[in-house]
Amino acid sequence: MTRGIFIAGNESALSRAIEAETINRVEQFAAALIPNRLSDVSKSTEQDMPQRLVCDWNPSSPISARTAVIAAENRLERIDEAILICSPPSIRSNPSKLPLSAVEIMINDHIKGWFFLVKEITSIFYEKKRGTLVLIYPDIPGSLKDEAADVLGPAALASFRALTQGLLSAAHNDPYITLGFTASDAGNEASFAAFVYKTLDEITNRSNGKMHKFGKFKFF
Repeated sequence: MTRGIFIAGNESALSRAIEAETINRVEQFAAALIPNRLSDVSKSTEQDMPQRLVCDWNPSSPISARTAVIAAENRLERIDEAILICSPPSIRSNPSKLPLSAVEIMINDHIKGWFFLVKEITSIFYEKKRGTLVLIYPDIPGSLKDEAADVLGPAALASFRALTQGLLSAAHNDPYITLGFTASDAGNEASFAAFVYKTLDEITNRSNGKMHKFGKFKFF
C-alpha cells in the first residue's frame, strides 16, 4: 500500500517545493490549502496539480478542520504522514494603516487554524497508534531598515514555532512520531524539501521529538 501523505498550508515557494518532492514518492497526496483571502494585499498564485487531492478547509472553523482530515483519510485510505507547512504571507504596512481585515484573516487562517488542525490529526494518530506529524517553517529575517514593517507574518510564524516546540517537547509521551524542520536559506526551497524527505525516509522511533535545521544560520 502506498504512503498516505496529507499536506496542509498556504500556496508558497516552500509548499510547492514540498509538493514537488512528494510526487516523486507517491502518485497522489491529499492537501488542505489555506485560502488566499489576502489577495488584495498579498498576491499569490494557486497552481493546478493533478496529483493533489484538495480537501476543503476553512482554517477558522474547528468543524472544518475535522472534516478536512476525515476527507483526506477517506481519499487516501490512511494518513501515514501529516506535513504542516507554515509560510505566512508578508504584509508590509505602517502599523497605523494596517487593514483590520488583514489582522482578522491572519489570526484566523495562519494562527488559530493550525491548533484546530493539529488536534484532529493527532486524534487520528492516537487512535491508530502510529503516524508521523511533520511541522515545517522558514526562518524569516527581519525587515531592512527602509522597508515597511511586516508585523503580521512574523507573529503568525512565531505562534507556529511555539506550537512546534511544545509538540516536540511532549512527543515522548505520544504513540506517534513528531518532527520539526526549519530553514534559513530563502530561495533554496527545493534542497530543503529534499532534505525533509530524506530525513523522513530514514525515520526511526529515536527520531521522535527532534528539530532539524537546514541551511546556514547567521548570527549578528
